[in-house]
Amino acid sequence: MTQILHLTASARHGRSLSRMLGARFIDGWRRLRPDDVIVPRDVGAVPPPAISENWIAGAFTPEVERTPEQQDALAISDELIGEVVDCDLIVLATPMYNYGMPAALKAWVDQVVRVNKTFTFDLTRGDDPLAPTLAGKTMVLLTSSGEFGFAPGELRSHMNHLIPHLETVSKYLGVTEIHTASIEYQEFGDARHESSVALAQDRVDGLVGELTKSLPSVAA
Repeated sequence: MTQILHLTASARHGRSLSRMLGARFIDGWRRLRPDDVIVPRDVGAVPPPAISENWIAGAFTPEVERTPEQQDALAISDELIGEVVDCDLIVLATPMYNYGMPAALKAWVDQVVRVNKTFTFDLTRGDDPLAPTLAGKTMVLLTSSGEFGFAPGELRSHMNHLIPHLETVSKYLGVTEIHTASIEYQEFGDARHESSVALAQDRVDGLVGELTKSLPSVAA
């Protein structure tokens, strides 16, 4: 079976468009593949802590040499990384805040992209010393924004610090395939917004149909 990490980052709940897209994907998946495992992680509601000096020291200290304080600082990181390791598919639903990711999502990224856990660092590799330790995962990235024109080549593409950032760090989560769906024009609330919502919903439905066929349904 497939295990899905359903990650939600919006500070909003009932009015969140990104949450709506994520729920639509998961509901559609469950209808087609009810035996698959869904692991919810709502960092919008319960943000992970920011990394600390003890966290950094612990991450760069061999496990057997860590102090109790360092072990405590890394406990949440270990839990969050375990969810990433175990999943086949990451469904990440997030709004764009100030042209980037919400602080809660950045805190999650900082907790899970960790030396000697999700990547290794070796200067013998020359000018490219980082290498991911995970591979073969798929990400569905579902976003919403108040403005519009953030796709490559469009009006505000240079202001999109959300999707490119997540595409970059996803390499260190073992992601080798990314699919996106985005809602725009939220602050305008006009026909363009309604069309954007409908297109994103259609895109989500299409991804459910596509990925339920391509991802394994039987444990290896």
